[in-house]
Amino acid sequence: MSTAASAPALRPALPGLPPVQAVFQPIVQLHDAALLGYEALVRGPEGSPYASPDALFGLAHDSVGTIALELHAARAALASWQEQGLPGRLFLNFSPLSLRHLLAERGRAMGALLGQRAPASRVVIEVTEQTPIGDAAGFAQAMEVLRAMGLQYALDDFGTGHANLDLLAHLSPHYVKIDKSLIRGIATCSRRLEILRAVLRMVSAFSGHVIAEGVEEEDEFAVLRDLGVSCAQGFYLGRPQARPVPEVSPHALRALASRQIAVFPQMVSSGWSGLTAGALMRDAPTMRPATVNDEVLGCFHAHPDLHAVAVVDEAGKPLAIINRQHFIDRYAAPFHRELYGRKACVVQANREPICFDRHVSVEEMAQVLARASQRALADGFIVTEQGRYAGIGTGAELVRAITDIRMQAARHANPLTLLPGNIPLNQHIDRLIASGNAFHACYVDLNHFKPYNDQYGYWKGDEMLKGAAAILAQACDPARDFLGHVGGDDFLVLYQSADWAERVRAAIDSFNAIASAMYPPQARAAGGIHAEDRLGRKTFFPTVSMAVGVVRVGASGMASLRRQGSSLIGSAAAAAKREAKRAPDGLAIIELNAADALRSPVH
Repeated sequence: MSTAASAPALRPALPGLPPVQAVFQPIVQLHDAALLGYEALVRGPEGSPYASPDALFGLAHDSVGTIALELHAARAALASWQEQGLPGRLFLNFSPLSLRHLLAERGRAMGALLGQRAPASRVVIEVTEQTPIGDAAGFAQAMEVLRAMGLQYALDDFGTGHANLDLLAHLSPHYVKIDKSLIRGIATCSRRLEILRAVLRMVSAFSGHVIAEGVEEEDEFAVLRDLGVSCAQGFYLGRPQARPVPEVSPHALRALASRQIAVFPQMVSSGWSGLTAGALMRDAPTMRPATVNDEVLGCFHAHPDLHAVAVVDEAGKPLAIINRQHFIDRYAAPFHRELYGRKACVVQANREPICFDRHVSVEEMAQVLARASQRALADGFIVTEQGRYAGIGTGAELVRAITDIRMQAARHANPLTLLPGNIPLNQHIDRLIASGNAFHACYVDLNHFKPYNDQYGYWKGDEMLKGAAAILAQACDPARDFLGHVGGDDFLVLYQSADWAERVRAAIDSFNAIASAMYPPQARAAGGIHAEDRLGRKTFFPTVSMAVGVVRVGASGMASLRRQGSSLIGSAAAAAKREAKRAPDGLAIIELNAADALRSPVH
């Protein structure tokens, strides 16, 4: 007989429904590794068609049946919880339909349900999705009765269905339970990570606590711990049981006590921000189609910084654009003023201007201008709102914005390998130092890469860099080790894995073999190529090989590092790399001494 089947089952008062029993799943506090309490779940008879909650509630065909079944499940949970003397709080599930019933007449039915079975201070009411909320403001008023009774409440399955932002704002719950769909895979999905970060910020504004549901893996648990999530629940922490163990599982305690930090999944993107055409536009006077060229010239003289003007019709719709330089160059031609000064400006204007709605992203603008003529870039662009003129922008400003965005993106993620760049690397180093856990910083460099890149072209060079990135990724435990691309042929690996040395040596051997195979047969047989060095002299360069300089950071050295942080790690790693490039096996290890931050080689 299973553990769940050993608990007594209670028969509901509503005729025709099978008996039910309560099972309990632990909820663990991550800041102190203590039990917050248990969520009570209902089960039908084991082995029957109604063993699962969904099948059981499928028997309740109307509101009367739903309320009756939820009340009986709560009575079963309260009786078993009281009989076992389980520690912490008891989380009871109720649909909004049942809660409206229980909270009527100032919560008289809720008070009768709890009775002497459980003090209000130890009960948390979970608002489930069994029935729709309806009027959120009205429901929030009903829930105020719970507060008056001394009960806390939780919003269940946040992130799906009825558990939305509007309800969060109205209820201000004590706990928000994040649906398992947002937690599952959070150790590898940067989007889920960012969503959870946003939820944490929102819930903290209401002075509430987040409970992560559906935690099944240690990696997910570690990420939640390091993000500062209040509590967690799931199979990793304990399956629902009729008679649960009244303590936190040993493996969860070990994970919470570990000083190793989780490796957060990195957001990989092209770097395009929320910048739009509206942010690049400037106010500028406009011309009508019949405006004469002499008036346009006067406008340019009155506005020395104006690169172009737009020609619009009476409704404000753009018809053409007049480029300042092109226009004034024409005026410099002999007799141009006499011939064209009194003619309509639209005649010689560019009647195919590039127009962008003010909400169009910079990415879309760049794609359009990349396909346009060189004159279009010089003329700039017109910004519209609902088809009407709003302002004007220059091609130079757009190019500058694109350049800034891409430079910023390269600091977060290398565009070739899509590995994290300098900013995420420094952030992870700071987290490692704050944790006080020992780690190894491995600076990876490719010997003789530049001659290879010069000889065979950037395309072949890029392939070699991507190959190095792939080999280094294979040499990492994604849950413990952080791989970043510093730039060019330089990488940095931050190891927490105990077997880091074996991983590094395997990466060196694997890369060296693959790099050699990327040379033509003749160069491979010669062991390298003749190419120009940095001074333009013809020199023989061996085939590209990997060098790894390792900085061993002991737990006792964190005091010095907390003062100097990633800058000290960076300088030590650069010194280790220089040693590694001279080492026969391409590997050198430097010890970072804590007391005085001196670096000494390890033999």
